[in-house]
Amino acid sequence: MVKIVIERMVEEGKFLKKPIGILSIFFSFIIGIFIFQSFAKAENHNEYNTLSINGQLTVILQLFYLDGEVEEEIVIEKPANLASLWDEYEHWTLVDMNEEQVVFKKEIDDISPMLKANGYFGLTEDQTLSVFYGKPNNSNIIQSFYQIDIEKMETRLLKQLKEGIPVRDKNQFKQILKAFKPYSTTDIK
Repeated sequence: MVKIVIERMVEEGKFLKKPIGILSIFFSFIIGIFIFQSFAKAENHNEYNTLSINGQLTVILQLFYLDGEVEEEIVIEKPANLASLWDEYEHWTLVDMNEEQVVFKKEIDDISPMLKANGYFGLTEDQTLSVFYGKPNNSNIIQSFYQIDIEKMETRLLKQLKEGIPVRDKNQFKQILKAFKPYSTTDIK
């Protein structure tokens, strides 16, 4: 009985109409997705081109040094497109972006030029090991690290810290941090 109904539907063309209708809807849906994605890509591309063609773009470059110092440079760019801007700053990390400015950062595996020129390790009033711009006093702290138990420390080391230990390069910076780590009052990893 079922076989007769199916044969009759095939003869009348009803059996094929349903699959063709479902396939038509499926293909229409797929084509619609592709068209939507094409428009979305074109819209994003136009937005970026408008961003770079309509004028200047402020580029903020942030350099983060081991000693905690952050230098910032502001550059005005007129890129042909954003792809050329990305190429120019390919070794930088994008931080923020809007229609008027782009912010990039780069971590520098070195101490800052300012610290190399006039940096000193010393102690704050609360005995915290810190890096200072110039001889140690509480008004020119660049970065603080950890509190020191001065009771455990040799007198000559304490005197050196109070007077200030000059820092001239990355290796010396790391050696001083390591040398005073055993005198820390907190557990440091």
